[in-house]
Amino acid sequence: MDRNVAQAEGIGSSHPRLEDDRYLRGRGRFVADIRMPGMLDVAFVRSPLAHARIRGVAKPPGQEDAVFVMSDLVGVKGIRADSGLPGFRSSIQPVLAYEKVRHVGEPLAACVANTRAEAEDIAEAVTLDLDELPAVVEMTRARSPDAPLVHDHWPENVFLETAVDIGFEAAIKDAAVCVKRTFRTARQSMAPMEGRGVVAYWDNQAQQVVLYTATQVPHIVRTGLAECLGLEQGMVRIVAPDVGGGFGYKGLLLCEEVVLAYLAMKLKRPLRWIEDRYEHLTGNANCREHHYEIAGYAAADGTLLAVDCDAIVDSGAYSLYPFSACLEAAQVASILPGPYQFAGYRCRTWSVASNKPPILPFRGVARSGVCYAMEVLLDAVARELKLPPDEIRRKNLVRPEQMPFVNITNKIFDSGDYIECLDRAVAAIDLPAVRRRQAAGEPDGRRIGVGLSIYCEQGAHGTSVYAGWGIPMVPGFEQATARLTPDGGLELRVGVQSHGQGLETTLAQIANEMLGIAPHRVKVVHGDTALTPYSTGTWGSRCIVMAGGAVAAACETLAGRLRKIAGHLLQADPQTIQLSGGMARSSGGEVAIADIGKVWYLRPQDLPADVDPAGLEVTQGYKPQRDSGTFSYACHAVTVAVDTETGGVEILDYKIVEDGGVLINPMVVEGQVYGGTAQGIGTALFEEMPFDERGQPLAATFADYYLPGAPEVPAAAIDHMETPSPITRFGQKGIGEGGAIGPPAAIANAINDALAGLGAELDVLPMTPTRVLEKLAQARTAKLESFA
Repeated sequence: MDRNVAQAEGIGSSHPRLEDDRYLRGRGRFVADIRMPGMLDVAFVRSPLAHARIRGVAKPPGQEDAVFVMSDLVGVKGIRADSGLPGFRSSIQPVLAYEKVRHVGEPLAACVANTRAEAEDIAEAVTLDLDELPAVVEMTRARSPDAPLVHDHWPENVFLETAVDIGFEAAIKDAAVCVKRTFRTARQSMAPMEGRGVVAYWDNQAQQVVLYTATQVPHIVRTGLAECLGLEQGMVRIVAPDVGGGFGYKGLLLCEEVVLAYLAMKLKRPLRWIEDRYEHLTGNANCREHHYEIAGYAAADGTLLAVDCDAIVDSGAYSLYPFSACLEAAQVASILPGPYQFAGYRCRTWSVASNKPPILPFRGVARSGVCYAMEVLLDAVARELKLPPDEIRRKNLVRPEQMPFVNITNKIFDSGDYIECLDRAVAAIDLPAVRRRQAAGEPDGRRIGVGLSIYCEQGAHGTSVYAGWGIPMVPGFEQATARLTPDGGLELRVGVQSHGQGLETTLAQIANEMLGIAPHRVKVVHGDTALTPYSTGTWGSRCIVMAGGAVAAACETLAGRLRKIAGHLLQADPQTIQLSGGMARSSGGEVAIADIGKVWYLRPQDLPADVDPAGLEVTQGYKPQRDSGTFSYACHAVTVAVDTETGGVEILDYKIVEDGGVLINPMVVEGQVYGGTAQGIGTALFEEMPFDERGQPLAATFADYYLPGAPEVPAAAIDHMETPSPITRFGQKGIGEGGAIGPPAAIANAINDALAGLGAELDVLPMTPTRVLEKLAQARTAKLESFA
């Protein structure tokens, strides 16, 4: 690598995002922007009931050819996403329900018309004959012997049960305290600015069905779609245009994608479905519903000895392709210990089925829940032992000299200094000043509290990790293609998909680092299975490690070929050629990289005799040196004020100290952390998708489902630590999900700190004013009873 230290466009530069020019000028091209001659719109008839036998679906008279039910989709298979973990129970998700509906919003029929309004009118005229059944709604009762079965052929409503026991009984013998808590997180409905959308058509010339779809995983959608339709993969092309946010919501194969692809082949007309927000909220976008029974065992000095946990995750009605229904719960057992050291560990988890929409892998999959459970438990242990919350963490965190560190569940931490991260956060929030303010009291009567949370985010984990899951998708070598154009520009082709992470900029910066070509001359091509190398896509904070490493590998090979030609033109040793600023330089002269391109493409007579015949287009693959993942981490510190009369919570100060290794673009990293933090604040204080006893969703609009806005999101201050990862190309770590993980625990700890003097302690997310007031009332009642 030729590193020009004066360079301001490569690794470490806060280069402005290249993609923002088209977005800010309204020139992005999203699925809803696509128009085709003769295009028809599709509206889906969706189940109004959570659980019912289907007696019939009657098409409106005269519209029989415009309405399609499952029996009309000849040869189409349901979506299956199984896990190889022992005991996993399989479910098949029909692309249009038949025999039985299992959640509100499940599609039963597709209606086709010239406009969406006409298609919706036809859908309104479809008559459903449904025999309602009792619904399984409460996850803690889903395993009861008398609970209705979501899948009739199962003995109980459990996709998967897991158990871990590592030295637990021996570790707790000398415990001075055992602190037990029950925690719960609400079901949420992730809300990217752009919902899902699909445009499908049949390309007669290519003999392909082509789908434009808002997805994070175009190649995975192609694989799953071909399987459902019984097609060779060469007959399927997936194109992801600009995508307006994903967060995991767009990381799956959709029933709607299968249905539209089939109808496009059948009708030979382009078809479009654009999800409306009602569909999104009521039937499609559920995530994060956990229940924890957890206990911490500690010595008198605060040394953590053991943790015991029973965790339930409500996985909804079906296992989703490709990640399966057990991604959340089965991960709980492996990631709950995080960066803490203790000798005994026991954890049992259940992925339960319910009559709710399937759970989706939302940003920070499982981690926000386990961080909340573990960090709030630590504060409870600290209060029991009368220790400061920072001190109990400092005593039990892994230390920098232990890196690489293998924790109790065999997670291999690559690098980091968690103690320094904690110390910086405590200093940034000015903990002594907050304590003085608490002691003095607030003039308005509100109570002040401070909270900490520490988490680690395993990102870019690869083959060895996911092969054990036995799911339909296992990542391997990530590939990238680098092609020099005849005028000295660069085309990068990558299989990952950008939906807000700034990949068109950061990958161009890596290419600049390797080749010295200005980022604005780098064109990143992504999102089209016909043009890009196969990839499992964008998820798990993997892009900058995996795709970044692949781009570097391809550019490195390309650089060698450029030096060979430049050395011939300059009569210099190729090994002495440096590439920077769009030039190839030696001690005796320089030649523009554009001129090297012209020689290869247009003047081959000027090439050296031993030039590489593979030319100036390179495809290379990349894996980190160890595919167990990188571990980025952060400490969130927050100060809140709680109004004990209204239950309102105001965030007064928010500090974040994060370590993503070497930052390719610090500005992009900050954008990721800020955005994730806003989502984490929503998890902590606002967002909840409740259901009634019949499985009806009770937050069908944004009037009921409350998202945090600008007034609720503070101007958090971010302090970057950069501990390079020893296993990645540049020392970078995945960090895209981290911001969303820390806020629920930090805010919960701050609220409980504020209310500790009143004997109130919250244990359910979100911590709404109603829940604050309920806990305060319970504390007052308990105090009165103690005097009775």
